[in-house]
Amino acid sequence: MCDTMRLHRMNLPDEVIIGECWARDGLQNEPLIVPTRKKVEMITGMVEAGFRKIEATNFAHPKYLQQFADAEEVLRQIPRKEGVDYRAICTTLKGIERAVKSKDEGYGVDEIAMVISASEAHNLANVNMTHDENKKLLEQMTRRAIDTGHTVFGWVLTSFGCPINGDVPLDHVAKMGKWWKDIGATFIGFGDTTGVANPRQVSEFYEYMLAEGFTTDEVVVHFHDTRGWGVACSLVALTFGFRYFDTSLGAIGGQPKTGAAEYHRGYAGNTCTEDLVGMFEEMGVRTGLDMDKLLELGRKAEQTLNRRLRSNFLQAGPVPHQGIVYDKEKGILGEKR
Repeated sequence: MCDTMRLHRMNLPDEVIIGECWARDGLQNEPLIVPTRKKVEMITGMVEAGFRKIEATNFAHPKYLQQFADAEEVLRQIPRKEGVDYRAICTTLKGIERAVKSKDEGYGVDEIAMVISASEAHNLANVNMTHDENKKLLEQMTRRAIDTGHTVFGWVLTSFGCPINGDVPLDHVAKMGKWWKDIGATFIGFGDTTGVANPRQVSEFYEYMLAEGFTTDEVVVHFHDTRGWGVACSLVALTFGFRYFDTSLGAIGGQPKTGAAEYHRGYAGNTCTEDLVGMFEEMGVRTGLDMDKLLELGRKAEQTLNRRLRSNFLQAGPVPHQGIVYDKEKGILGEKR
């Protein structure tokens, strides 16, 4: 292999932005309904730890996702800080109107995320609409969101493979991403919805998407850890210069409890925040996060859900460089040289 292709010789980004999804994509799959107070405590901790992108809630109908029946109340109580953007997901026009109303009343979100699956079979299973039907609705929702001052985040789910139909052609995924850009989305997320992506596939995928005109400033990297490959796939994305990475504390998350069949196997959940942040920081890629506060959040996430989650970094702690000692209860002791 040519020396210029060695990881330690690559020009990696000096800094990345981690989007913390615990409060939405994470909790969406949890059977335990987390009290509003606990959600607000966790999101407040995220702000204090230095997260600049936080997925805060979902404007879904409580009939389908009871976890987010308190969406407006959470948004009323969470702290507002310059430089911190909150995101919510909307799947209906009514959800958009709730987002608009909350913004008008002074406690809204900055970004609205919307979803369509690259696979029509998955789209039918997920939202009970064909691509054409869903696009018409999403175009209306996008116009409304942009007109009311929101940034639009367009998701292309099952970009790396469909749990129903299998592989999805790259040209089709690119077409869906371009459609989002054409109707006004600022950010594009190519979702590894059920954790099927492998590192080599990811390399081929992003090489193709960059050649198709997508940029590292608009694409958000989002891998699920169903098979334990989320950190590895995210590392490959880093080598292409991507700056935005979505993760979840403790690697929680997965398919929502909507009554649809669970098409994945293994662990349901996102790439683990603690593990990816710890690895990036060790590599000299800055995240802007306070490591002590991040690990404290990881512990609080476990306490909130009353079980051990899947963060290796939380269990092992930072690498013990000279002067560094980690105590799980007291945090990081000593200073880096």
